[in-house]
Amino acid sequence: MKLRTITRSRTGRILLAAVPVAAASTLLMGGVAQGAVPVSFSVSGSQFQISASRLDGTGFSQYAGVTQDTAGGEHAVAIANIGSATLSDLCQSVVTETPLGTVGILITAGGGGTPASASDLQIGMTGLAGDSSFTNIRIGVDASTVNTAAKGSAGDFAQDADAVTITNLQQTAWSTQASVFTLTGMTVQLTDGQTCF
Repeated sequence: MKLRTITRSRTGRILLAAVPVAAASTLLMGGVAQGAVPVSFSVSGSQFQISASRLDGTGFSQYAGVTQDTAGGEHAVAIANIGSATLSDLCQSVVTETPLGTVGILITAGGGGTPASASDLQIGMTGLAGDSSFTNIRIGVDASTVNTAAKGSAGDFAQDADAVTITNLQQTAWSTQASVFTLTGMTVQLTDGQTCF
């Protein structure tokens, strides 16, 4: 009954149409608008959450950047690049306020011992929590010389590592993109505002 009511408004139809799009594009919710980033596009104006019980990655770098929304507003982000990553018990949530109330999209994947995987993963984030370990980390390198294909601006502070592991990952982000993202056991739910954490 609630679902039927939502579809009566233009906003509701747009939100429901976004569900299969979200399933197809998974975590592609925005982009970092710097020249050093492989793909640039305006973010939606809504941040979202990503969580995972464990992330294992190779080819890691991180540096500062800026993302821009369609209204021209700029948002400072930490850009994290991972060449190849696996994510166990992956969750993504985004919540939007509508005339009908709070509506959310919740995507889960990578459970049951078969993690999700991504190649050329890039995240424009504003917050990160978890327990991390790095292999051959370099802190304070020039962002234009990091060991990943995506690089920052010359003279900017950065760090990189051969490998990274983060357990109990909780992340707030403006954008995520990947050349390939494989979601095993994916589910997509329309919610009344449920979040990953």
